[in-house]
Amino acid sequence: MRMLSQVARSSRLARALAAGSLRRFSSSSKVVGSPDEAIRDIRDGATLCVGGFGLCGIPENLLEALKKKGVKDLTAVSNNAGVDDFGLGLLLQSRQIKRMISSYVGENKLFEELYLSGQLEVELTPQGTLAERLRAGGAGIPAFFTRTAYGTAVHEGTNVIKYGPGGAKAGAVEIMSEPRESRDFDGKGFVMERAIVGDFSIVKAWKADERGNLVWKGTARNFNPDCARAGKVCIAEVEEIVPVGALSPEEIHLPGIYVHRVVQGQGYQKRIEKRTISSAGEIKVDKRRELIIRRAAKELSDGMYVNLGIGMPTLVSNYLEPGVRIELQSENGLLGIGPYPTDAQVDPDLINAGKETVTMIPGSSLFSSSESFGMIRGSKVDVTILGAMEVAANGDLANWIIPGKMVKGMGGAMDLVSSNSKVLVVMEHVAKGNKHKLKKSCDLPLTGQRVVDRCITDLAVFDFVTEGPEAPPTLAEIAPDTTLDAVKEATGFDFAVAEPLKTMLAD
Repeated sequence: MRMLSQVARSSRLARALAAGSLRRFSSSSKVVGSPDEAIRDIRDGATLCVGGFGLCGIPENLLEALKKKGVKDLTAVSNNAGVDDFGLGLLLQSRQIKRMISSYVGENKLFEELYLSGQLEVELTPQGTLAERLRAGGAGIPAFFTRTAYGTAVHEGTNVIKYGPGGAKAGAVEIMSEPRESRDFDGKGFVMERAIVGDFSIVKAWKADERGNLVWKGTARNFNPDCARAGKVCIAEVEEIVPVGALSPEEIHLPGIYVHRVVQGQGYQKRIEKRTISSAGEIKVDKRRELIIRRAAKELSDGMYVNLGIGMPTLVSNYLEPGVRIELQSENGLLGIGPYPTDAQVDPDLINAGKETVTMIPGSSLFSSSESFGMIRGSKVDVTILGAMEVAANGDLANWIIPGKMVKGMGGAMDLVSSNSKVLVVMEHVAKGNKHKLKKSCDLPLTGQRVVDRCITDLAVFDFVTEGPEAPPTLAEIAPDTTLDAVKEATGFDFAVAEPLKTMLAD
């Protein structure tokens, strides 16, 4: 009886396929003739999952087609919004986007201006959480728990999504974020995050075959596979389309089952946000900052996996002790970052998390954003080094927003500091006007609660107690050209003093 039923079902399927009524199972090509045709059914109010990281791996032609079509009131789910006049920035310029769900505003002044003036809804989400929300949406998982952002504004629902009339200056709030449900696992707090499923995903790949199997090049993979999976309809633009069978199964990064339409793009600009070239001379760094960087480099030992944040942290690898080889992990999907390229080596498809052009060392590997943050959340990264606006006496960290004034976004920082890796903060000891950055408690919204293990400044090295009962930080080392009294005056919390009190870089 079961055999007959299976035969009948197979016969019905064969007839349906022959009649064309089961189009989703058809073996016909998924290639369409133009970007305009590819986005033909994207309507006002749609939610779009948009691949790319900075300007690397963005669907240039599809975004141009969307701008030309004039669809509006879009919700764009993307790590960031490109720059003012390129990528998703084009749709911000034309006011076609109603809401951005992103982790990073970065240097996009228009993005920041529209948000602070109340013209744009912005749902800021930690970068790894955003990648996982997309991955989960594509995998049919409605929600998940994560340590990331526990105890922060994301968890508590105190982020402003949209300012009211007059913007941030007027202080009116039109839409506030919603609190996340939380739960304890093994004595630690976790927040629940909902998956994201888009009406459409628009992504960029290097190659595709006619069945929609996709291959990426360099770090252009980033959010693209996660966005592709999360869309009810996935539209992929590629640089090259090859016949079915031209790609070996082993080299395919995303199976065609996730992809509905493929279009070959034309005239790629592949802009580079930060074209960073290696220098034959010595690295020029301010002496105060060089002290910080050299001291931070001593924290790293041979064989470590290390994540270096944007800015001063990126220079730490240039000052490693002789014989120390580390592997640098970048949130956008690269393990094994090499030196900055020569001019001839510059590749727009190969950047780091700071949007700088880089090279790869022998043994490097490439992966998607969700895979990258799986490594981070899974405590596979040994050390994280990042900057800060404020550090509190209990190890709290704030480094991503000044409410109503400056919005950079948390990027991957919330994920990194909650990952059980050792967290080192490198920063100047005081802000402009000699204002304390080391404080009894943070005034700015937190990046993480009790997460800083060690803080290295141009005056001192402090160690923090991050587990168990709260206790004062310990001054472990002091800069060679300062005094204990000067450190006390420049520090906004009480601290213990190590015995003996060492001098930074004295050995």
